[in-house]
Amino acid sequence: MALVSWVRGRVFNFVHRNNLVYNTCWEDPRLDRVALEIQPHHNVMVITSAGCNALDYVLAGANHVYAVDMNPRQNALLDLKKSAIQNLEYEDFFSMFGKGQLLDFKETYKSKLRGSLPEWSRSYWDRKIKYFRPRKKRSFYFRGTSGAFAKVVNMYVENVLRMRPLVLDLLDAKSLEEQKEIFEIIDRKLWTGPLKFAMSRDTTWSLVGVPRAQREHLEKQYSNGIVDFVQDNMRAVFAELPIQDNYFWRVYVTGQYTEACCPEYLKPENFQKLKDGLVHKVSTHTDSVQHFLEKHEGHPIHRLVLLDHQDWLTDKLYFALVNEWQAIANRMEGETDARIIWRTGGLNTDFIDEVEITHKGQKIQVGELLTYNQPLADELHVKDRVHTYGAFRIADIAA
Repeated sequence: MALVSWVRGRVFNFVHRNNLVYNTCWEDPRLDRVALEIQPHHNVMVITSAGCNALDYVLAGANHVYAVDMNPRQNALLDLKKSAIQNLEYEDFFSMFGKGQLLDFKETYKSKLRGSLPEWSRSYWDRKIKYFRPRKKRSFYFRGTSGAFAKVVNMYVENVLRMRPLVLDLLDAKSLEEQKEIFEIIDRKLWTGPLKFAMSRDTTWSLVGVPRAQREHLEKQYSNGIVDFVQDNMRAVFAELPIQDNYFWRVYVTGQYTEACCPEYLKPENFQKLKDGLVHKVSTHTDSVQHFLEKHEGHPIHRLVLLDHQDWLTDKLYFALVNEWQAIANRMEGETDARIIWRTGGLNTDFIDEVEITHKGQKIQVGELLTYNQPLADELHVKDRVHTYGAFRIADIAA
């Protein structure tokens, strides 16, 4: 078992330390806007992922957004988006990040984008700008490890199950009733033995950024395991929530957005706001949450968006979870307007409350510092257009 655990860890670390993992954000910023209640003086720290939501928060009115990620490739993607906002016209920008392809991508990159990139990001895109090469059935959104997984699933649906037209009909459904009818047909055909087997493998989940610790955390709390969890969540997305503005699953299935179904930063009016100066309120930082908070000087941080990464730290990296919450408590001490939001793959986050740290010279548990707004979190969670998480948390932290 020790050998198996070692191999699993090596696979996950190889995926995350050597690749762009996320080509789009998988957290619904519509929920975040309500949960965070961003005010013009608020500074926000968010784990970068693909940078979509960092841009969303400045559009929501944040004073500054610090996008922090240990994977420099994720920050390189946000840096490229920032450069494209500053140097391209809307049509080319939407072609690049809406359609996932760009004509004359090499020349556009060299003449308009490359010069605005930080050194590491420039060296990365010097090698990887080919991700945006226009090719049939290829898109930037089928790149990176999560994109490669999406591509494989799409090939399976199209070439093995032969349900591609039905899936596209589902995305274009005009009502919930129509969605439900189409979904029931798809659901009966989709969950074959080979797919269930693939969904039970650690390697599969590593590709989409889910480490073993997070999967085990979920399976301890979900009686029928991760496959049933995924099936239930897919039903919620495709049969219980309106699909018309669900850009998360549209891009996953088609490899592109439409102007009517896309993240806020891709809409013409918001692109212009970013171009007119808001984009300069977003900065990238290649670091851990802990080390960023320990090193950050100057402006206070009022809002922390931790995504689901704390699930990753529940096993052999528990010391990192303790250190991170110690850094959060130290940074937020004296701040009377501090709020944290996070997701979890499991159905509860008691393990967070039980973390022991030192606060004002006393040993306490993190839960003693947090005031949860769970009614609001639960209300928002059922509306989540992504619906790949078990729970959502909103907590104010005591000064």
